[in-house]
Amino acid sequence: MGTIKDNKKGRLIILSSPSGGGKSTICKHLKEKQPELGYSVSTTTRMPRNGEKDGKDYFFVNKKEFKKAVKEGLFAEWAKVHNHYYGTARKVIDDFIKKGKTCLLDIDIQGGLQLMRSYPDAVSIFILPPSFEELERRLRNRKTDSERTIRIRLRNAKKELEYQKFYDHTVVNSILDETINKIVEIINKK
Repeated sequence: MGTIKDNKKGRLIILSSPSGGGKSTICKHLKEKQPELGYSVSTTTRMPRNGEKDGKDYFFVNKKEFKKAVKEGLFAEWAKVHNHYYGTARKVIDDFIKKGKTCLLDIDIQGGLQLMRSYPDAVSIFILPPSFEELERRLRNRKTDSERTIRIRLRNAKKELEYQKFYDHTVVNSILDETINKIVEIINKK
């Protein structure tokens, strides 16, 4: 895998995909292989999945705490996705950029579109599954969601796929190492 080149100016890299598209797995591998990458941990009102840790995977809060943070303007973006709220702290992103670091965001499509408006220099990458059948297989194989939740995610995914046209780049996530190499290549071109 290539290495992300140093850049004096801080950069925001937005990775979005429908649920099950692989963005979290891609970010995890990028962070492991590129420890200099900054990563913004999102806040959510959903319950932790098996193995997720508060402050590492997400900041898990209740709806009242989340809505208070929204009122106070603490989020650079926020959205209700799959019946849960998600948001990204403005201060975290701004601190990474001020320090000249590359900040990686694993973010839903609604949040990605909001961030592109707020940070027009961001590099946005839409991650596509190889097929809709593969997307469904991935969601089911995670074994973290109820059948009802999987159906909601699949229904939403059909709509979300239409938004790839608003992203700077689209990468099909078939073979993980190839996908990561393509993303590193895209980041290094900017």
